[in-house]
Amino acid sequence: MKNHSFNSRRYILSGVMIIVLAIYLIRLYDLQINSQDYKSKAESNAFYKKTIYPARGLMYDRNGKLIVYNQASYDITFVPREIKGIDTLELCKALDITIDDFDKRMKRIKNRQLNPGYSAYTEQEFMTQLSGEEFAKFQEKMFRFPGFYVRKRTIRQYNYKAAGVLLGDIGEVSQKKIDKDPYYRRGDYIGTQGLEASYEEVLRGQKGTEVLLRDAHGRIQGRYRDGLLDTAAVRGKDLTLTLDIELQELGERLMENKIGSIVAIEPSTGEILCMVSAPSYDPSLLAGRQRGKNHRILSNDKSKPLLNRAIMGTYPPGSTFKTSQAATFLQEGIITDETLFPCSGGFIFNNFRLGCHPHAAPIALKPAIATSCNAYFCWGLHRMFGSNKYSGTKEAMNRWRDYMVSMGFGYKLGIDLPGEVRGMIPNADYYTRHYGNYWRAVTVISIAIGQGEVTLTPLQIANLGATIANRGKYIPPHIVKGIEDSEIDSIYRTSKKTMVSPGVYQQIAEGMRMAVTDGTCRAANIPGLDVCGKTGTAQNKGKDHSAFMGFAPMDNPKIAIAVYVENGGFGATYGVPIGALLMEQYLNGKLSKESEEKAKTIQNKVIYYGTETR
Repeated sequence: MKNHSFNSRRYILSGVMIIVLAIYLIRLYDLQINSQDYKSKAESNAFYKKTIYPARGLMYDRNGKLIVYNQASYDITFVPREIKGIDTLELCKALDITIDDFDKRMKRIKNRQLNPGYSAYTEQEFMTQLSGEEFAKFQEKMFRFPGFYVRKRTIRQYNYKAAGVLLGDIGEVSQKKIDKDPYYRRGDYIGTQGLEASYEEVLRGQKGTEVLLRDAHGRIQGRYRDGLLDTAAVRGKDLTLTLDIELQELGERLMENKIGSIVAIEPSTGEILCMVSAPSYDPSLLAGRQRGKNHRILSNDKSKPLLNRAIMGTYPPGSTFKTSQAATFLQEGIITDETLFPCSGGFIFNNFRLGCHPHAAPIALKPAIATSCNAYFCWGLHRMFGSNKYSGTKEAMNRWRDYMVSMGFGYKLGIDLPGEVRGMIPNADYYTRHYGNYWRAVTVISIAIGQGEVTLTPLQIANLGATIANRGKYIPPHIVKGIEDSEIDSIYRTSKKTMVSPGVYQQIAEGMRMAVTDGTCRAANIPGLDVCGKTGTAQNKGKDHSAFMGFAPMDNPKIAIAVYVENGGFGATYGVPIGALLMEQYLNGKLSKESEEKAKTIQNKVIYYGTETR
C-alpha cells in the first residue's frame, strides 16, 4: 500500500529545495554579473585600473608665442582596504604634513556626504598637485606605504602675467558635472572660467587606462596581459588665439590701478586683438595647490578682478553712441549731412534743457560728431519721433530700436567666452510700462547721447567701431583663431550687415576723422596712421566715466578699439590717450620714445571710485 503522505512531503521538500537553489543561483548571478559594487570589489582584488591623464592642449597667441603650457605634477592616491599597518608618522614626514592634517584628510575622504563615491575598494585621492621635487622625496619611501599610489598629472604654467580672466583656470570637477557627463570622475579637473571652460572638450583630450595585475596580497605584479587591455591617453588640441600678447600686456599696464576695460578688434575678421579687464591678475595665481586660497582672495576683492568687465560689465556708452544715432538718422532720411541744428548751450525744448559744451552753432553732422555736440543728436531723435513717416511715437521708437539691434546692441554678440551679457536697448513697450501712454521724445531724449536706459558692454562699443570701420558690417568677435586639426565655428567667419548703407557709414567715418584732426580726439592724431575716433564722457553718480571708440587707418582699417575707464572723467583724459597708444603699438609694432613716456605717466595714475592720485 503506497504511503501518499510521505510522497506528498517528499515532493514538497524537493520543491522547496529547488526554489531555494533557484533563488541562490539568481542571487549569485546578480552579484557576479549585474552588481557593479560586487564587480568592482572582485576586480579590485585582481586588477588595478590606473587612469592615464592626457596633457591639456596648449595656447599660442596670433604670432605663435606660447602663452599656456603644461608642467608635470603628481597626485597621491590610496585604496583604503590596502593601507593597514603603515607607519602614519613616516608617511606624514614623507609628504611634509602633520598627523592632524592626515586625520582631517582621512575624515573628509570617508565622509560620504563630502565624498559620495567613497568605497574601501576604490582609489581615493589623498593629496594633489605635488611638484617634481615633492614627488621625488615621497617616491624614495613609497615602498613602505602599501596601498598608496602615484598618479601623474599636469598643471598649467604661463609665460606671461597677462590675460588671466580670458585664459581662465582649471579646478576640480563638481558632482553636478560628474552626474551630467560620464567622462568625468571624482578628482578630475575641468576648465572653470574663460577659454579653459568654453573650449574644455577641445583642450581636455581623452583619458587612457593602464590595467595592472595584483597578487593575492594586493601587490602590483605588472601589466595585465602585456598591456593588451590598456588604452592610450590622447592629448588635448592646441589653440591659436587671436590675441596679440604684447598688445595685451601694454593694455594691462596702462590700466594698472584703474577700473575698466579695453577691447581691440581686427575689423576684417572679428578677431580680438586684446581684451583687458581691470583690475587684472596673474593667471599663475590660479594654478597649483594654492589655487583655492588665491581664488578666495580674488573673489573677496571688492574691485572684482575675476569679473571680465569687457563682456560682463554694462555701462552707458556716452557720446561714443552718437555715431549710431547719426547713422540711423541719415539712413531714415531724418537728416542729411548738411542738416543744421541749433545749440545754445545744449538742447532746449519748452522747459526742458540738456546741456552741452561751447562750440560753433548752428552745426552740421560731421562737425557735430567732431565736437560731440549733445544738442545735435537730441534734435535728431526729436525730429525722428515727430516724423510723419511713422504712425506715432511708439512706431518711431521701435524703428529706432531695430536699427540698434542690427548694430549688435541689446543682445549678446556671441563671443566664445562664458558670461557675456546683453546690455540694454529699450523699446516702446518698456517706456509704456514705466510712463503709461504719456511719454514722448523729450521723455527719452537722453538715449540719443548714450545715456538714460541705454547700456552696452565694452565689447559692443568696440564692435561699433569695427562696424563703422567696415562701413556697415561686422563679424561676431571671437578670441580663438584656430584649433589644431579643426576649424573654428562658422559663425566667426560669417559677416552680419546692419540696416545702414556703406555710404552712410563713410560719412560717419569722415566725422570721426575730423574729431581726431580738429575735435575732441586730437590726442589720437598719430602721424601716418589716419586715426578715426569718438570720445565719450558717460555720466555717473560719482565722477564721470572716460570712454573712447575708434579705428585706424581710416581706409582699410586694421584695428578698432574701445577704452572705458570708470571714474576717469572726460573721454579725452584717459580714453583717447590709452586708445592711441594701443593703436600705435599694434600698427607700428612699437611705441616711440615720447609715447613710451606717456604710457608710463598713465600707468602711474591711480583712479579708484572717482579719486585720482599720482
